Amino acid sequence: MLSSTLSSAVGLSAALMLGAALPAQTLPHATGIVHTDAVDIAYETYGSGGSALPVICVNGGPGLSRAYMKMSTMWFEVARHRLVVFYDQRGTGESKRLAPHAPQTLEAQADDLEALRAHLGLDKVALVGDSFGGWISMAYIAAHPEHVARLVLSDSPGPTWKDTVHLLPQTYPDIEAEDDAAMKKLGADSDAAARLSLRNHFRMIFYSPAKRDAYMTAMGNLGYEPAVARAMSESAGTHNFTATLAGIRCPTLVINGRDDMNVAPLTAWNMAHAIPGAKLVFFEESGHLPSYEEPQKYRAVLEDFLNAP
Repeated sequence: MLSSTLSSAVGLSAALMLGAALPAQTLPHATGIVHTDAVDIAYETYGSGGSALPVICVNGGPGLSRAYMKMSTMWFEVARHRLVVFYDQRGTGESKRLAPHAPQTLEAQADDLEALRAHLGLDKVALVGDSFGGWISMAYIAAHPEHVARLVLSDSPGPTWKDTVHLLPQTYPDIEAEDDAAMKKLGADSDAAARLSLRNHFRMIFYSPAKRDAYMTAMGNLGYEPAVARAMSESAGTHNFTATLAGIRCPTLVINGRDDMNVAPLTAWNMAHAIPGAKLVFFEESGHLPSYEEPQKYRAVLEDFLNAP
């Protein structure tokens, strides 16, 4: 028999998955591939064009597919009023057709995002960079500011690794120690260790234990590619986006979960004060994934920002 905690988590998981299916079924939906010399980029869209500013969702990871971003059903509600675009970053999901020696860098990821935008014929977009996707969004706006009408950095790292306040070891020493032991047993560079470490990571990034359990029941492997994660982490470690943030001229929204120990709120505070005119919103009952833990508030904050004059 299921324990009461597990039973409620499974029930919540089923409700969330049902919620994901029902609104999506009533929305215009399309899939496609953008062919470039380096990679074939798989994408899907929900909603339709019209006059509303389209949103491109840049998911976190690194090394996760667009399934990570779509865990929040909130996006299907946003797509009732505008076009919402998800895509698989190079080397993940359905974007695994890579040319030999194709680079795995933030610049390459920004090039892919530009190819996607151009393919869809979107002159101006709102970029929503979630977690590591914030760094990809910073790389994109540094290269193509003319195409970004609005920018959202959601629980994003800071402009450099050292500007990113990471408190998981101080907050969850027990899980960190468990993870270290598993890494030694499996081999620190093995894919098995990386996949176990990812699941341990998710155990530490939620405010609500019930929502954490529901998420982890439903998440599967989220298309995780450890080799991509390692390469992108290495690339990110060489970048400094301090000047990029200071030069942003489009309206910018910075979001952070108040209980996010993966990217602590001080990171968002400092970024919002480094970007001219940026708006900062904390989510009081969220960890690293406020779009999942507080979806109604997240949608309201996002749509108010996107619809503002």
